[in-house]
Amino acid sequence: MNSLLYIIIGLLIGIPSGIVVGRFLLRKLFKDQEASAQNKVKRILKEAETNAEILRKDKLLEAKERFLQMKAEHEQEINSKNNDINQRENGVKQKEQSFNQRLENMNRKESELDIVRKNLERQTEIVTKKQEEVEVLKNQHVEQLENIAGLSAEDAKNQLIENLREDARTKAMIQIKDIVDEAKLTATKEAKKIVIQTIQRTATESAIENTVSIFNIENDEIKGRIIGREGRNIRALEAATGIEIIVDDTPEAIILSGFDPVRREIARLAMHRLVTDGRIHPARIEEIVAKTKKQIEEEIVEIGERTVIDLGINGLHPELIRMVGRMRYRSSYGQNLLQHSREVANFCATMAAELGLNVKMAKRAGLLHDIGKVPDDNPELPHAILGMQLAEKYKEHPEVCNAIGAHHDEIEMTSMLSPIIQACDAISGARPGARREVVESYIKRLKELEELAMSYPGVEKTFAIQAGRELRVVVESEKISDAESEVLAADISNRIQTEMTYPGQIKVTVIRETRSVAFAK
Repeated sequence: MNSLLYIIIGLLIGIPSGIVVGRFLLRKLFKDQEASAQNKVKRILKEAETNAEILRKDKLLEAKERFLQMKAEHEQEINSKNNDINQRENGVKQKEQSFNQRLENMNRKESELDIVRKNLERQTEIVTKKQEEVEVLKNQHVEQLENIAGLSAEDAKNQLIENLREDARTKAMIQIKDIVDEAKLTATKEAKKIVIQTIQRTATESAIENTVSIFNIENDEIKGRIIGREGRNIRALEAATGIEIIVDDTPEAIILSGFDPVRREIARLAMHRLVTDGRIHPARIEEIVAKTKKQIEEEIVEIGERTVIDLGINGLHPELIRMVGRMRYRSSYGQNLLQHSREVANFCATMAAELGLNVKMAKRAGLLHDIGKVPDDNPELPHAILGMQLAEKYKEHPEVCNAIGAHHDEIEMTSMLSPIIQACDAISGARPGARREVVESYIKRLKELEELAMSYPGVEKTFAIQAGRELRVVVESEKISDAESEVLAADISNRIQTEMTYPGQIKVTVIRETRSVAFAK
């Protein structure tokens, strides 16, 4: 117990004295560290000053060396320029010496030329005197000849020239006549030879376009479905296509009658689709006819492209290609227009090759020569002029345009292709059985009949049927009322009577139809 008390007392006495001693030791330690840090800072500063002095001396030495190097380079450059200047001065001195030497040579040559000129002048004077002496002797000789012949020299010369001229003219006329006669005979033979070879080398057909098509069917039961209840299907077909459909006792056949081959083809394909599909009613008929018309337009472009490829014609405008395809469904005096144009193109190529002309351009002009018969809008212009304007519009060669416009002598021919196109067109159209005037005039009358009705406002479609004995006019119900349709029929019939020439009588039927369509959803 006493020992523990002693320990506690000792601790109470030792702790304060330890704190005092510790604080004394810490102060001494801090002072020693501060003194050491100050000594270190002084040593670092002294080393920095020493290094800075060394660096300054190094930079100063480096600058002196750079200065000496630049000075040496500058002196070397100055020496080089001085050498260059000295060389140029030496060159100038040499050129000056050469120029002085040339000048001396020129002065010397000028002196020599003066001497030569003086010699020439003296010789010229001598020659002149000799010429005068010769002229005097010549005049004396001429006077002696004139006294002997009794004619002056001028008269004798004129007489001789006139005799020679007359003789040459006579011989020339005889030779020219022989050459012309031989050329005519040769040209006639060559022309006949070329035409005959052209015709023989081009295979042609002589099929005549007609105005009816035959649609074959498997059995006569289909006729009743095509006619429909109370004839509604056949009426819808005729109204949509503009073709007269004749269903008679002919077994397994229906006759499609119409002057327009495009309409007949549309009607034939539409009927084929309807019969194949089996659904035949007015709405389906109109849908199929619309699709068929689009298909025919695509086929027209395909026919045009195939034609230009077969003939080897490149770079034709797409619109001209479409018109070439439409030729397949056009006729010229009963002759298929595309077949006729291909035939003329082949004729022209053969004839141009024989004559040494541009074969490709001749073939191009031959294919396009009747392009003016194709457009739907038929202005009051000859087809040759219209075709030339179309060719010019689509940037065809001027020789091709002139050949198209001049093949019926509407304009003057300005190229060698023009008479070739004219001759080949005549060859193609003059073959026995190639054309038929009556069909062409008949088709032209039917087209004029349809165009007359289309000229009235509110008319949507017109169809000439029954071989031109009936004109059906489809009008827009929103623009023309029932009463106005009766007036329109009378007006059209009066105009037909006063403006057109036709056999028999023509029935004008105005059709006004109102449809109400609704959809159940």
